[in-house]
Amino acid sequence: MPRATTGKVHHKRREKILKDVKGFYGARKNLHRTAKDARRKKLQNSYEGRRLKKRDFRALWILRINAAARLCGISYSKLIGGLKKADILIDRKMLAELAIKDLNAFKAIVDKVTKKAA
Repeated sequence: MPRATTGKVHHKRREKILKDVKGFYGARKNLHRTAKDARRKKLQNSYEGRRLKKRDFRALWILRINAAARLCGISYSKLIGGLKKADILIDRKMLAELAIKDLNAFKAIVDKVTKKAA
């Protein structure tokens, strides 16, 4: 018995794939076989991108903390080490927010760290 390619299920699957690749360039948006490959690659890239985003944001937070710490006269590594010794539980995301929005609060944290280290 030959394989059916014109049925309702096949048509819906094809339309779903073509809908996913809407806006792609050239044949990647029109031809089913090419669109399938483009969609698979798109999903792979988006999966990887969600993980890379976390890595990129952490690097950004570290840069911001380092810049603010240097303004306060301490290096990033000494600040993070001092936070652990002083048992101050604050993550890099919040430290970066404080460094940008409230430098006085950031300086207060740095002062606690330097007092504990001394």
